[in-house]
Amino acid sequence: MKDRQFSYNYGDNNIYVNLTNKCSNSCDFCIRKTNCFTDLNYNLWLEYEPSVQEVIDSISEEDLIKAKEIVFCGYGEPTYRINELVELGKYFKSKEKITRLNTNGQGNLINKKDITPLLKGAIDIVNISLNEATPEKYQKICHSIYGEGVFEEIQDFAMKSKKYVDRVIFSVVDVIPKDSIKKCKEIAQKLGVEYRIREYTP
Repeated sequence: MKDRQFSYNYGDNNIYVNLTNKCSNSCDFCIRKTNCFTDLNYNLWLEYEPSVQEVIDSISEEDLIKAKEIVFCGYGEPTYRINELVELGKYFKSKEKITRLNTNGQGNLINKKDITPLLKGAIDIVNISLNEATPEKYQKICHSIYGEGVFEEIQDFAMKSKKYVDRVIFSVVDVIPKDSIKKCKEIAQKLGVEYRIREYTP
């Protein structure tokens, strides 16, 4: 295993930052269950949560120069560590990098406050995993600790994020029914956010 668990590369020159194992969801299709990154010799399960400096030190100068985006995306939900995320986001933006947050959209519930203003100047793109078209269907596959009510919270997080970041994207994984994919697109259009279908990695 490569001892670079705080950051990693996957399929492109972008750098992915892994801040925590914690997550408020337990999605049926999550890589935490398939452990697909072991094929790439990455050990993403953290023995402890890294400091801001440890994340910075885990990235070589060469890789940082080549990277177009710095993406906060690991085995856990990055907003559990909102303060470190924001500090790192501002650092990478000072290096003229695009910063993206891949999130389940539950950060306000996790932190018990509206964290979206903190994203200003730290995050350029917020990619929110919508994953299903109704509260019931979402909870059935994502198993949020916050229950079915989280579906509305996710949409509220998207709307609030639009005030502080350049782009907000809803994404779904292509394993859900085509009808759900269509309805999720309609939700994105209604809220005025971008929409993306992600390919499932078995």
